[in-house]
Amino acid sequence: MRTPMFSILMVSLNPGGKLVETMKSVAAQSYTDYEVVVKDGGSGDGSLEALQTYLEGEGRGCRERVRVLRQPDKSIYDGMNQATRAARGEYLYFLNCGDAFASEQALARAAEEIRGNTESEAVESHACPGRGSCSRIFYGDIYDALRGQVVASNPHMDAFACYRNVPCHQACIYHHSLFTQRGYEPGYRVRADYEHFLWCYFRADARPRYIPVTLASYEGGGFSETPENRKRSAREHREITALYMGKGQRLRYRLILLATLAPLRTRMAESPAWSGLYNKCKKLLYRKTA
Repeated sequence: MRTPMFSILMVSLNPGGKLVETMKSVAAQSYTDYEVVVKDGGSGDGSLEALQTYLEGEGRGCRERVRVLRQPDKSIYDGMNQATRAARGEYLYFLNCGDAFASEQALARAAEEIRGNTESEAVESHACPGRGSCSRIFYGDIYDALRGQVVASNPHMDAFACYRNVPCHQACIYHHSLFTQRGYEPGYRVRADYEHFLWCYFRADARPRYIPVTLASYEGGGFSETPENRKRSAREHREITALYMGKGQRLRYRLILLATLAPLRTRMAESPAWSGLYNKCKKLLYRKTA
């Protein structure tokens, strides 16, 4: 069976009309070497029936590339793990219901960047001895639809960047081998994707590579952003970083964040009034250090 370049993974549970809207953004992509795996946890709101109607009508051009896996799961991360096990693509990309590709060229530009990077590293074989193009993460930027701003990702991923935060999963494209080795740890209810990224970086020796592509329009306001889950997120961050970083290292990083007014910068990034200025300044800084 032919292996597509991308598996686009969509996890759903009673998403209403968001499932079809997200699928429309996939169908609109100019690049077509992909499959879509819709992992549904047992929706009863008619969303799967609406998807079927769409794929038999307006979306029939991509119907053969879409597979629906309907089975119970214990959490969103358990559902995402089920989707990765069903995937056949060389690279995996998670797109939540309600999110969308940022443009019709997003997947094409990502494919071009990935091919260019893997080909150059094949020439310089000493740069990745013994594992070729495996164990890789490519990440770009996202568009924050809630605040109307492009959120630039840090183009330099190191241990401090991993402590501070990593790109959200809508900004990341993973080589399939990283999930073959190990999936998300569903014991983390909010930050399992963060823990998996750190495992990839510190344990699997993955080499995150920034690509200058705005991949997704991120809906925002979801499960992880409720007040209760923000508190849980902070607890899980402390637990996860303790697994991968020493006590002294974590203390040093916390002091750096306090000295650079990280709490204030976070509030600015989340403020409709200040987020535009904040993201412009961040993009200029990243360009200067690139």
